[in-house]
Amino acid sequence: MTQTTHQAPAAHGRSRPRQQALPDSVRDNVRQFFHDLDGTEPANLYDLLLKTVEKPLLEEVMERAQHNQSRAAQWLGLNRNTLRKKLLEHGLAE
Repeated sequence: MTQTTHQAPAAHGRSRPRQQALPDSVRDNVRQFFHDLDGTEPANLYDLLLKTVEKPLLEEVMERAQHNQSRAAQWLGLNRNTLRKKLLEHGLAE
């Protein structure tokens, strides 16, 4: 299977290859998490991972969308009300 390498913006609008693709970064962090557990079995790993990733994702998207919830929801492929609920859950909206 071929993996697409995403491009990151470089100076003067040119693109350069990213050092590490997003899936590789996630994989490396999950491996490190298991290493840090030092043999202890994890619990609720799926929920933990999603909650851990969701907040910084929402923070970054909202910043890049200039806090426009409609635009951010579109970028994320979410309904605007769902985005609003997630922002409230993470303490990112009033």
